[in-house]
Amino acid sequence: MAAPGESHSAGRVVAAWGVHLLTASSAPAGLLAILATIRGDIGTAFLWMAYTLGVDAIDGTLARAVRVKEVVPFVDGSRLDDVVDYFTYVIVPMFFVVQTGLVTPPAAIPVASLVLVASGYGFSQTAAKTPDHFFTGFPSYWNVVAFYLYVLRWPPAAAAAVLTILAVLVFVPLRYAYPSRMTELRAPTVILGMAWGAILLWALFHFDDVPRSVMTWSLVYPAYYVAISLYLHAKRASA
Repeated sequence: MAAPGESHSAGRVVAAWGVHLLTASSAPAGLLAILATIRGDIGTAFLWMAYTLGVDAIDGTLARAVRVKEVVPFVDGSRLDDVVDYFTYVIVPMFFVVQTGLVTPPAAIPVASLVLVASGYGFSQTAAKTPDHFFTGFPSYWNVVAFYLYVLRWPPAAAAAVLTILAVLVFVPLRYAYPSRMTELRAPTVILGMAWGAILLWALFHFDDVPRSVMTWSLVYPAYYVAISLYLHAKRASA
């Protein structure tokens, strides 16, 4: 660790700014996802959303590795991450939901608005991320939700119900696992998460031909994630 007033090497400064740039790059990726959605290029829209998920999965680890808080103390990486995540995880997928008719009028705007408001609360609450690395309330994985609603071709009424229930769960103070920083069950969670990510990436590159059964089976990992989150929440509550 550098002493107060000590300068850092050029390599560390470049690395620290590179991590911030990587985080910020999700914002233009989100814009490209919106433009692809408008064009009706759904596969490309999801690829850009997948890019933002990939960045969010690694930028925190990279930031800790290069100690960006020490090297660039005047830029709040966590705030930058929250701003970008609200755009890419909430606004972009809700635009997708409305634009593609996953939820049809007159319910589309009210349901999307509920998600936007709920997630605004979720991001801004002081306990959004707990000191022991949990999310409080349903994390805003709306891009993943939109993907499954689209590929599984759920009817609009069912899609509206799913989005509404999950939006309400943002306000319920259950603790959801933070996979990259959890201390218990981290290895199986990360390994299964990587396998799940590989399946989704394969599906994105074979978007027009992916069997619905594969996508249905891939829901095993989200179900596992919810199950271990409930288990860990109950364990800490009882302790």
